[in-house]
Amino acid sequence: MNAEILSVGTELLLGNIVNTDARDLAVTLSELGINVFWQTVVGDNRERLTQAVEIARRRADLIVTTGGLGPTCDDLTKQTVCAALGVELYYDRRAEDELRAYFRIGKGGTMTDNNLQQCWLPVGCTPFYNTCGTAPGCGFTAPDGTHVLILPGPPKELNAMMAHGGVDFLRSLSDEHIVSHNIMTFGMGESRIESMLRDEMNALQNPTLAPYAKEGEVRLRVTAKAKSEAEAEAMMAPVVADVQRLLGDKVYGIDTPSLEDTAMRLLLARKETFAAAESCTGGLIAKRITDIPGSSGVFRGGVTVYTNDVKMLLGVKPETLDRYSAVSRETAVELADCVRVRLGATYGLSVTGVAGPDSDGLHPVGTVFVGLSTAEKTYVRALQLGEKSDRSRIRTLSANHAFDMLRRCILGLPVE
Repeated sequence: MNAEILSVGTELLLGNIVNTDARDLAVTLSELGINVFWQTVVGDNRERLTQAVEIARRRADLIVTTGGLGPTCDDLTKQTVCAALGVELYYDRRAEDELRAYFRIGKGGTMTDNNLQQCWLPVGCTPFYNTCGTAPGCGFTAPDGTHVLILPGPPKELNAMMAHGGVDFLRSLSDEHIVSHNIMTFGMGESRIESMLRDEMNALQNPTLAPYAKEGEVRLRVTAKAKSEAEAEAMMAPVVADVQRLLGDKVYGIDTPSLEDTAMRLLLARKETFAAAESCTGGLIAKRITDIPGSSGVFRGGVTVYTNDVKMLLGVKPETLDRYSAVSRETAVELADCVRVRLGATYGLSVTGVAGPDSDGLHPVGTVFVGLSTAEKTYVRALQLGEKSDRSRIRTLSANHAFDMLRRCILGLPVE
């Protein structure tokens, strides 16, 4: 099935709002084995929206719209899409009841009559009642066979509606099961992985194998379509095993969300902890681990040691900074050792480097040292992340390396 995402909202065209809806939908649709071949953004204009629907229906099996479902006069999506596809609307009493309940319990202030326009839905649709907002969405099949999902624009509402209605509707369109697994890797570039797996990727048709790159990581998605979930799993198993064999310890998990999540699970299982001393990453390691619920069981705390006097407060010796500079292997070692001891953790992580845009006079931009301290030994990775890299990329990659070192140390894999 081929899909087009049709995002409606003048605020998207003007750049007032970043279109995260299209990103979230693309991820979900691809996980269901649905190809997203087109994404279109159109303003709150009936004529241009009609044109966009006409184009989409000619080239896509599925149209997914976001936005334009609210109570104001410029919320035209539902009416316009249904008119373009020849689908009548009906008034949904349950939608009205839920809308009045939403206002009655004080979530939306005083209800005005224009809110009731949200209760009109396409005849024959599967309604998706809104659990965290006012406008319901729906799924239906138009007379010409085009499948349609109509969803609200606010990301919280859209994602909840997809999880509790949209995904089930899409699965009901086929009697086949589409199952995917994500093989998560770190430490090898996309081009190298692709060259290793190219023949296999080209030969596979069902299941399929495809790479997706992000900062320093490559995600390999294996997807199979079969009459049952068990059959799809059996089809994917040898492919997953083959990729793991080829990439070895570069694979940090299957269907795990991130390096930090993997590290946290390993620490929890061993009842161990870590602490972090961060310079150029400015607390990014601490942020990423504390974004995960339950991280208090493994993270003792972090210190942002952005200046030399603060590094010395943590315990770095003045002569180390004078002789080797703040950006050095030696400073990374002392930072990792000091934060581990001071905060009473099993492991200490440290990052010191030059994130740019200017050099420190001694090292090019992108020079980073990442340290990991245990009671027995301290490891350091010396990184050259590129003089033309921006601050965000350097910080992200540095934190990734820190979590990868932690993962490897816990598992007894080579760390440096």
